[in-house]
Amino acid sequence: MKGLVLSGGKGTRLRPITYTSAKQLVPVANKPVLFRVIEAIRDAGITDIGIVIGDTGDEIRSAVGNGRRWGVKITYIPQESPLGLAHAVKISRDFLDTDRFVMFLGDNCIQGGISPLIEQFGNSNYNAQIVLKKVSDPRSFGVAELDDDGRIIRLVEKPREPKSDLALVGIYMFDYHVFEAVEAIRPSARGELEITDAIQWLVSNGYSVYPYIHEGWWIDTGKKDDMLEANRLVLEEMEPAVHGYVDRDSQLIGKVIIEPGAEIINSTIRGPAIIGEHTRIVNAYVGPFTSIYHHCHIEECEIEHSIVLEYCTIRNLPHRLEDSLIGRNVEISRSPLRPKAYRLMLGDNSSVGVL
Repeated sequence: MKGLVLSGGKGTRLRPITYTSAKQLVPVANKPVLFRVIEAIRDAGITDIGIVIGDTGDEIRSAVGNGRRWGVKITYIPQESPLGLAHAVKISRDFLDTDRFVMFLGDNCIQGGISPLIEQFGNSNYNAQIVLKKVSDPRSFGVAELDDDGRIIRLVEKPREPKSDLALVGIYMFDYHVFEAVEAIRPSARGELEITDAIQWLVSNGYSVYPYIHEGWWIDTGKKDDMLEANRLVLEEMEPAVHGYVDRDSQLIGKVIIEPGAEIINSTIRGPAIIGEHTRIVNAYVGPFTSIYHHCHIEECEIEHSIVLEYCTIRNLPHRLEDSLIGRNVEISRSPLRPKAYRLMLGDNSSVGVL
């Protein structure tokens, strides 16, 4: 089998972070989401992986390389514009050939990986299998209706009155018949070839399409709050470890990970939390569900339930920073100058709360 990872798209819901970076490379618990996807596919025994790339393709190539660090082979498949998930399948035909494959959205996090799914599909004669998850409000998702035998009979995109609570997760399994479907469908009203239309075509034309109902958590990390929730869930599952320096005046409470080269000076870290390589924490408090990436400097401040990306400096804040996603190379500090005033340069779609 092969893997197909979709890492195109513009990441508009995660702006302003994605004005300068691919959304799939934003880290959850100090590891880019895309890396977690690659590891999940590799751990399921698949080592031949294609990555569909768009405007951020150069950054994806630079970060992922040839895949050697994960023991996989990476093939890059450029997509001129984001014309839909089914379009991504269509342009990947030369890479996929007639092999069965798993398609995984590069900004999704799923608990427990996909090994059980791969095993089930590999031991079946299904033409397609899609991952579903029970959700409390399915109106915001593609929704699957099943027959009495558990086969999928209908897919409805964001229905006003859902017939089930089973939402489509961004993980799909296909055999080569999917290429008949993507050639047969036409662009939707938003001008994209929709994967739901391709799956519905398979169902309507008598192919066997079955669900895989995922029992654990799943997060689409397309928005800030989703990133923070994924960060919380992943941190809760990690084991504590100290590979950096912690002085005797500091406290580590609960699940705390200190990566190599990090320094904790006269500070309290209350887990679950992770401090990245060569990051320095001085006279500070880092609270639960916080990930601070590599080469940061945090001093005389309090941070909780946040993600801080690399090369950030945060110091001398009068109030706690929480529920925040801080981009790369950001400096946040309290100005000593008078008259005191807020001096900000913010990207589009920023949100700032001040006291």
